[in-house]
Amino acid sequence: MSDVRALICGLLARPQETVGRLSLAEWEAVIPAARATRLLPRVGLCLQEAGCLEAVPAGPRRHLDAALLLAARHRIDVLAEVERMLDALAPTGVTPMLLKGAAYAAGGMASADGRLFGDIDLLVPRDRLGEVEQALRAGGWVASHLDPYDFLYYHRWMHQLPPLVHASRESVLDVHHTLSPPVSRLKVDEGMVLAAGRTVLGGRALVPMPADMVLHSAAHLFTDTEFPNGLRDLSDMDRLMRSFGHDPAWWELLALRARHLGLSVPLLMAFGHCRRLFGTPVPEYVVARTAKDAGRRRRTVTDVLFDHALRPALPGCRTAFSGSAETLLLLRGHLLRMPPALLVPHLARKGLRSVTGWLRPEPPGRTA
Repeated sequence: MSDVRALICGLLARPQETVGRLSLAEWEAVIPAARATRLLPRVGLCLQEAGCLEAVPAGPRRHLDAALLLAARHRIDVLAEVERMLDALAPTGVTPMLLKGAAYAAGGMASADGRLFGDIDLLVPRDRLGEVEQALRAGGWVASHLDPYDFLYYHRWMHQLPPLVHASRESVLDVHHTLSPPVSRLKVDEGMVLAAGRTVLGGRALVPMPADMVLHSAAHLFTDTEFPNGLRDLSDMDRLMRSFGHDPAWWELLALRARHLGLSVPLLMAFGHCRRLFGTPVPEYVVARTAKDAGRRRRTVTDVLFDHALRPALPGCRTAFSGSAETLLLLRGHLLRMPPALLVPHLARKGLRSVTGWLRPEPPGRTA
């Protein structure tokens, strides 16, 4: 059996070359793996754009057709929910900046095509956070119950509020007030990102400039502690870079924004993984300049760990080192987010809570 991740990447980047080489057994491995990474609709889209969707055998084709319909419906629903969120915020006068999937959809980016995502991410000024939270609660979005420690964790140390879930529609909002945790080693000037944003949806919202979309996605992926959608995020960056990379000045801008925002390291990592997996046509001089700004080699042990971790979480897709790589990257992500003086007590408290919950007896009459 071929490397399933390589087959998915080939269908995304080289659909005409790849589709005819897949056996039915390989399709049976690709479909669930692409679904697990939320890339199944995009695989169908890339085959459709290349005019070779008809070459897919009937069984896998039904899954791809259904995924395309689901993604199209999802995009309509997301934009409708964004409009409802903006209606709720209208009395505050705050113009939020949409991030990631919602920004791609509202901004008409190629990275929105065939994309599935669960949460609507938005960035608002920190000094207006109270008003925004109150307006969203009035609009039906509420946070789950938090104990005093969790409330403190989110409001003092994290860059976002606890997820807000709509009481009836169950849509989830992630409200950010900065682009990186205030106590993290990675500092991103959200003011620069907001100042360079453009208005969408009749001027009611902002989206980052395309270069900043790439940088935010790279920063999020390569400092995160969870990786199930990592391959999808790399595909987002690949599509963004292909969409705008025909202009040499855009590459210059991307490298310059990375330097000014302190994101040259995650951008360099994004270049390496996107080039290797998708053949993203990043100019060599841009890679060299970004490596110089990052002050590091192009490929490091961390890149090797991500290579093992960024795989579909299904048997046959992961390597013998994937689990160990995820554990090490989990620790790295926590150390980037919080200094040891805060992280050690935080992890100890969370661990104690888990043990306490495990030891707590089940209520009488409860069945598994």
